[in-house]
Amino acid sequence: MVDTKTVRSLALAFEEAEEHPHFENQSFRVKKKIFATLNTKMNRACVKLSEIDQSVFSEPDTSIIYPVPNKWGKQGWTLIELKKVRKDIFKDALTTAYCNVAPKKLAEKYLPK
Repeated sequence: MVDTKTVRSLALAFEEAEEHPHFENQSFRVKKKIFATLNTKMNRACVKLSEIDQSVFSEPDTSIIYPVPNKWGKQGWTLIELKKVRKDIFKDALTTAYCNVAPKKLAEKYLPK
């Protein structure tokens, strides 16, 4: 399980990450591009993954991590149920989302070597 305080802490730990309102949610951005959003009412996060990454993270249990059920999901936007997800899996998905959106120079700092 991951709480909203942990989501904020992990998301803002990335270099140049910022938090901004996004409709009724909070968004986490790097260079003005959203890599994650947080819906505190639904206790859910949404991260921007590639189609392949979305498939990999969703495959073990689609009740925990799954594509947004509309055209946004086909673009890689992926929902994560915070009450169900393990912290290490959430952190991996968030890191992947950040690296997908961040400029290469920033992303390189978080990619496995």
